[in-house]
Amino acid sequence: MRVVIAGAGSVGRSIARELLNHDHEVVLIDKEPAAMRVSSVADAEWILADACEISSLDQAHLDTCDVVVAATGDDKVNLVVSLLAKTEYAVPRTVARVNNPKNEWMFDDAWGVDVPVSTPRIMTSLVEEAVSVGDLVRIFTFHQSGASMYEITLAEDASVVGQRVAAIAWPSHSVLAAIIRGDRPIPPSADDTLEGGDELLLISSSEDPADLAELQDLLGGSPAPTSPTAPEPTAEAP
Repeated sequence: MRVVIAGAGSVGRSIARELLNHDHEVVLIDKEPAAMRVSSVADAEWILADACEISSLDQAHLDTCDVVVAATGDDKVNLVVSLLAKTEYAVPRTVARVNNPKNEWMFDDAWGVDVPVSTPRIMTSLVEEAVSVGDLVRIFTFHQSGASMYEITLAEDASVVGQRVAAIAWPSHSVLAAIIRGDRPIPPSADDTLEGGDELLLISSSEDPADLAELQDLLGGSPAPTSPTAPEPTAEAP
């Protein structure tokens, strides 16, 4: 995979190192000479240029890249880079860093952003996940589809504990994506039985509070409707 990263600060360099360790091809762009710490990520291609200019993006050959990461410390720059990547080069995937949480509402497909990354939101999700058993926690949202991923850790007395996956009347707007038991991820099958302490990852297409309350009630301890004759899960629930 070929990845172009706009912003060669500590965030951009860290991303570049991780991608290179996974055998991806990486290009780093920054307009500040002081950011050209080539030896720190020696295997990447470095370009001293303004990523907001078409000529710079031409030089980086954005038309051949798979992902653009806008990782500068300036939200305006990250939005412009994402928009240019989508509209001028049809880059399949753009990831943009959100520096100021107040600007997060702008980081959507209207500005060419597929995946906004807000550190405060991620940290909040991780904190909530660490302290809340039996509470539904949103991890992130897929901005192209509007669906969200949620996590819930089942309490020992949750009503679905001891039930087979196929016997649970899952809401139509939600799909069980994975069960994490201890340190082992499990692709859910019809015959898997849920246990207390299981961490469930779910995808929901609805943001309606009533729908989320339904999901919370199902998994968080309220009596859960069951359907012994429920059909076997399809490919929607891998």
